[in-house]
Amino acid sequence: SKATVSVLNWAGQARQMRPIALLAVLNCAAGGHTSRPNILFLMADQMRFDLMAQNAPAGSPGGGLRHLDRLAAGGVNFAKAYTSTPSCTPARAAILTGMKPWHHGGIGAAPVAHRYPVEMVETLAAAGYSVHAVGKDHFGWVSESGSPVRHAVRHGYETVDLYDGGKSDKSLILVDNYTAWFRGDFGAGAHPSMGWPALDYNAWRGAPYVLHERYHPTVWTRREAVALLKNLTAASTAPWFVKVSWHRPHSPYSPLKRVLDEVRAGDLPPVHTASDGWDARYRNTTQWCGPQLDDAWCGEMPPDDMLLARRCYVAEARLVDEAVGAVLAVVDAASTFILFTADHGDMQGDHYHHRKTFAYEGSTHIPMILHWPEAPASGQRRFELVELRDLAPTFFDVAGVAPVDGVDGTSLLCVLDPSRAACAGAPWRTVLDLEHAASYNVTTNFNALTDGVTKYVWNGYFNTDLLFNLTADPYETRNLAALPEFAAATQQWRGRLAAHFEAEHRGEAWVKNGQLVQRAATSRVKTSPHYPG
Repeated sequence: SKATVSVLNWAGQARQMRPIALLAVLNCAAGGHTSRPNILFLMADQMRFDLMAQNAPAGSPGGGLRHLDRLAAGGVNFAKAYTSTPSCTPARAAILTGMKPWHHGGIGAAPVAHRYPVEMVETLAAAGYSVHAVGKDHFGWVSESGSPVRHAVRHGYETVDLYDGGKSDKSLILVDNYTAWFRGDFGAGAHPSMGWPALDYNAWRGAPYVLHERYHPTVWTRREAVALLKNLTAASTAPWFVKVSWHRPHSPYSPLKRVLDEVRAGDLPPVHTASDGWDARYRNTTQWCGPQLDDAWCGEMPPDDMLLARRCYVAEARLVDEAVGAVLAVVDAASTFILFTADHGDMQGDHYHHRKTFAYEGSTHIPMILHWPEAPASGQRRFELVELRDLAPTFFDVAGVAPVDGVDGTSLLCVLDPSRAACAGAPWRTVLDLEHAASYNVTTNFNALTDGVTKYVWNGYFNTDLLFNLTADPYETRNLAALPEFAAATQQWRGRLAAHFEAEHRGEAWVKNGQLVQRAATSRVKTSPHYPG
């Protein structure tokens, strides 16, 4: 029968899967899910949570993201969404696997592994979804035997139309789809950085894009995504899963001038620094960073340069929002499950920090919007702690795939309807773990816990504590751990983190006799023993 053929096809595609994941897919097939929604996964890179109007502090307009704000108004805005490991590759590993950092193995900026025991895209494909990616994957590159040319790792996608952040090698060994297209107009030796000649890829500065806007990576990604979605709508009989992942507003901050001209200084939120001086060590330093370094990760920058950089960042986000609007215009929102998020945020000068990998809200707190006509409570703002590990189980739930063994996250739909089969009656998490190995500097590693009201941050290099009340102090301007009246609370949170390490069996390099172990010598270790390599 046709159903039998479908099951066999799914099984054939899933040969490499773990048995439990394959069993979940076959259960899905046997259950006869005949009308499953298309899934549109939209993603920005390095977008702060408070660019969304609903998430902006009182008196701030947000980023002026009218399409995303409209999507949130008609969907569900998760106001307490986080990325546990706030840099590109470990965040994408969490999305791909549904695992927390210690389990997928990327506790710092480790490459996305070439293979995981459970993978989201592979599971959806095995369940009968047509799976496609446009834009940034950041999955790495592999070479065929005997060939110097390297190809992007696909991780199960049928088609990949890649712009991986402009880092295609000028030696022509690493070439994504965007770069190949770009060279078709500008010549074999051309490089996308022609559009931002004065900026480093991780620059804290900003400047307008200097080429015609059709060459801007955000515009290219929009154009390719719209074409793909139109083709799928016209031709596809199977439900589809499409990821559209923009590299911006990640640096280089190089927006189109027409968008930059619309961003005024008054549109920007204030820069947040400590009222008690806990962040003073990062203010004026020539040892670690400062304006003399193009890719500085900390330091107080010249006001005019910083103002332009912040305007460029918001303009890049608005250009992504413009692209989101174009993509949404070609899908049927009544039959499509839509989810938007970002891999991490951007400090934008808060606490004299720039870019990501830090424990603070500008880096770890991200936007997350769910839009689906079948979802209850549309138009609501929710305050449950959600994280990128929850995306894979959410997509499985929507696709009718039974819960998969080895996944740490939980379907976001369980927040809205705990009676769903995917929810197993378990209460939603009350505490979330965050961490990142040292990246820019050996002193910058952190582990943290938050319950959404309090955030505790431990710096393993210095063995020091930060404690913030996120309700009263959402931008972490006052370190309560420095106050005698919060000594007991600080010790309680230290104990919780030690217990978390023990529960994950991290060993005596992390916790000994119930106490946190200073990690000055190992702060740069960016993988756990679970990392597949």
